[in-house]
Amino acid sequence: MESLHPRVRLLWVLSTVIQASVLGVIAYLVDRFAVSLPQTVIVGGWVVLVLLGVVHAVAAHRIWRFDLQDDSLFLLRGVVTRTDTSVPYVRVQHVDTTRGPIERAVGLASVVVYTAGTRGADITIPGLRPERATELRERLRDLANESEATDAV
Repeated sequence: MESLHPRVRLLWVLSTVIQASVLGVIAYLVDRFAVSLPQTVIVGGWVVLVLLGVVHAVAAHRIWRFDLQDDSLFLLRGVVTRTDTSVPYVRVQHVDTTRGPIERAVGLASVVVYTAGTRGADITIPGLRPERATELRERLRDLANESEATDAV
């Protein structure tokens, strides 16, 4: 099974720092204009959130795996709740490669696999080098096309 690029941990930590900073600004504004909060609570809360984010990023990277099997894409992920997902190639509708601003900053990309089914039926494989993401997208597209041809009635 293939793991994610190690830089994805940096991506996840940066995301956590941004989210914790937004919450810190909100707490500061609440302190400034509504209820008085001790500064140690605001700073301490920010530090705790960032530390939890770092621990989560390291644990998630250690667990996250994916594999292109004979008939399906298999994913293993989750820190608190482990999720094993098997997506049959015949269910793949289309595949995208995405690179958000933070991903571009750390030199990574994601592959999004859209499947047949209800709204929100998509799988994202984060933390790939852009070349690997493009290669994986093309391979998944080819496997989906092959499985569609063999599944026809």
